[in-house]
Amino acid sequence: MKGAYPILSCEQAAAFEAELFGGDEAREWTAMLAAGRAVAAAVAEDFGEIGGWPTREARVLVLAGKGHNAGDALIAAEALHARFGAVAVDVVFVFGERALRPLARRAWDELATRARRVKADGSDWAAGYDLCLDGVFGFQFRAPLAGGAAELLARVNAWPVRMRVAVDLPSGLGEAAAFRADFSYATGIVKTPLLELANAGRVRFLDLGFWAKAKCNQFGYTLQGLGAGVLAELGGWRAAGGDKRSFGHLLIVAGSRRYPGAALMATEAALRAGAGLVTAAVPESLVPAFAARLPEAIWLGLPETPEGGLALEGFRLVREAFERASAVLIGPGLGRERETLALAQEIAKASPRPLVIDADALQPGIVAAGGLGRILTPHAGEFARVEAAIPAGAVTVRKGPVTRIEAGGAVYHSFFGGPVLARGGSGDLLAGLIGGLLAQGPEDALLAAARGVVWHGRAADLLAQSRGAQAVRTTELLDFLGSALRKCEA
Repeated sequence: MKGAYPILSCEQAAAFEAELFGGDEAREWTAMLAAGRAVAAAVAEDFGEIGGWPTREARVLVLAGKGHNAGDALIAAEALHARFGAVAVDVVFVFGERALRPLARRAWDELATRARRVKADGSDWAAGYDLCLDGVFGFQFRAPLAGGAAELLARVNAWPVRMRVAVDLPSGLGEAAAFRADFSYATGIVKTPLLELANAGRVRFLDLGFWAKAKCNQFGYTLQGLGAGVLAELGGWRAAGGDKRSFGHLLIVAGSRRYPGAALMATEAALRAGAGLVTAAVPESLVPAFAARLPEAIWLGLPETPEGGLALEGFRLVREAFERASAVLIGPGLGRERETLALAQEIAKASPRPLVIDADALQPGIVAAGGLGRILTPHAGEFARVEAAIPAGAVTVRKGPVTRIEAGGAVYHSFFGGPVLARGGSGDLLAGLIGGLLAQGPEDALLAAARGVVWHGRAADLLAQSRGAQAVRTTELLDFLGSALRKCEA
């Protein structure tokens, strides 16, 4: 998939880098410069979530080991100083300055005129730091942590630091005293430990261009990451001769009197996804208010149960709407009334179009019904409920801090998004985005799922960096969808 990249084990990464650089220090230094500067840029960007880089003199602590991770961290500190000027940098050489390898020594020489060394025991540390860069151990670390390093990392973990960043991997990996990161910036290659480490914080892949030239099939990998390049074509020109029918027609079956907002959010997200037409089949009592809110959609009122869910007798109207649709989304806000779920199962069984099945529609009988391709969007609890019923050929979007997309034996990971998404309605927006994209390209469910997940997550990142993660509403994410596309590169 264009915009995807391999995720390698530490052993595979070592072999890849050995082949990529061939022991050439000039090439390694170029990559180290790119990595350090990319870390600095990412730090500046992510600092926006907690109010932006300090306007006063910022305090940065660098934990430097011996090798490339130390060099990356030192270069990042230098780049932050060059960008912001007023930056006080303290450096702890965990194994002593003399232990630095040549390229790390070169990075230190670049920074030395602007930084001061401090004692590893913390006696010279400032009264807290704005940023701590962990460059002690890389992917060649082998447990257990040595006594001095373990004590140092434990001290740093307890020290007041506004933002803790692990370069490549958090030092100590899964050890009890391992560095506890807010972010782990994977420089050039994402390594498999980052998929499971509780102390890694949020993972960011910093693309250094390794995969543009690499012959990576030799590794036989099945795990992949999704980069922003997955969205590149969406940010390009729309077909000049197209009309609304050229960009797909999504049919959404959603909502209940108990959960009206889910249907509305999914519909607005589908419209923002670029679908040419969106028909939303919802309880008939909701149509007047919804049509006033989103007049761009076609609102189809369906009969209701006494409790306000969708009644089975509405199946005839949905079946008629199938003919105009290119994809179907069912589930947001449906509720779990027996009659409503029976309707959903009939729709899944009869749909002549590819389906997105979300939320309350994620029931074993509904997931297993019908024979056409489908995208499922469960969180962990929903996945446990339907796992045994998932048909072959389905695309499964397993939502979580790292969202996994599984299809045909391949597994794709999206590291975009973050805790800003941990609020009601974010899944409804994701379902609407995926549905709107599927309507525009019904022949490629995997691509629609991947694009929807990355777009949703990237917009969430931009929302958090612009307005913080606490005092925002879920639907504010929609305002950043356009910016998320314009910031993507192929």
